[in-house]
Amino acid sequence: MECQAVQAQMSTWLDDELSEAAGAMLTAHLERCEACRTEWRKLSALDAALSNLAAPVPMGLAEKVVATLRRPRRRQGWQSAALAACLVLGIALGGAVARTFYGPATPTEAGAEVASLEVFHDFPQGSLGAVLASYQPEEGNGNHP
Repeated sequence: MECQAVQAQMSTWLDDELSEAAGAMLTAHLERCEACRTEWRKLSALDAALSNLAAPVPMGLAEKVVATLRRPRRRQGWQSAALAACLVLGIALGGAVARTFYGPATPTEAGAEVASLEVFHDFPQGSLGAVLASYQPEEGNGNHP
């Protein structure tokens, strides 16, 4: 291995994220190369110093976090009214779009009840779902014995 490749993998090896084969190659290179051994010692010393470093926590941080989490955010009155208005508007528009999409139901000989149920097709006419639902596989196509 070249020194640049070894030095690029030293941190990975230090974090135990390197495969055994790559680690063996890195160890073999460190036995032969004094410059990389020196770099390895520096990196190991830095890792040891940083692992012993304590990060101070500000006083009262836990209490502030818990207090923030416990406080439920109340919805303003106008926000609730706006949400209800959007819901009513969405239902009304959905009904209007569905009525124009399917067209008005016309009574047939079977009666008005059947005519009113015709608007509840599983799939809109001409859609891919209607084509797939009406598809009947041909016999003898090799899929069925």
